Amino acid sequence: MESNKATSSSMVVEAVPSEMNSAPASLPTKPKFEPLMAHEMSDGRVQFRNVYVPPHRYSPLKKLWLDIYTPVYEQMKIDIRMNLKARKVELKTRQDTPDVSNLQKCADFVHAFMLGFEVIDAIALLRMDELYVESFDIKDVKTLHGEHLSRTKGRLSGKGGTTKFKIENATKTRIVIADTKIHILGSFVNIKLARYSLCRLILGSPAGKVYSKLRAVSARLAERF
Repeated sequence: MESNKATSSSMVVEAVPSEMNSAPASLPTKPKFEPLMAHEMSDGRVQFRNVYVPPHRYSPLKKLWLDIYTPVYEQMKIDIRMNLKARKVELKTRQDTPDVSNLQKCADFVHAFMLGFEVIDAIALLRMDELYVESFDIKDVKTLHGEHLSRTKGRLSGKGGTTKFKIENATKTRIVIADTKIHILGSFVNIKLARYSLCRLILGSPAGKVYSKLRAVSARLAERF
């Protein structure tokens, strides 16, 4: 009798409600959140950027101030002002700034103008994300002094700036030669190509060889893209 009771108790199966056997209930709808504003991402704190104005760029800045002020204030929604005492351009976010990254873009735009780029070229930093400014010194490539350094600068520019213009057009970059500093504005691949061509000129390669190599590489890049 005891064995029969044990077997009967082991055969007992709990009844499962019919609701548990049915298909799972539909998941709740995915919530949609509005994008955060710049002041909300920083917990309501205003963010600042300062760009130093070199003495030789003070006059061009005053002359082209409206060309710099308009896209920064109206399009990027960033406050900008010139601090005459500190000789700095100050930028800060506003309540209606759509993206916090606009502050850094505007700082890069103003900094590119201070390096010597035209406003028309530097404004591309506001419109495209994949553009950068890279700088290097001629003496980092080769130690030069006196007349050797002057001849190297002339070889980089060419007669009437033709060499610099050809490199810019072939690599789709913009180049500024300021004393021994060279600044290049463009995408990562194009900056690398332009820097290689300039370094070959600094090391003493003839301009003709640099042109032929540049045309071959630029044609290969055009086919790839």
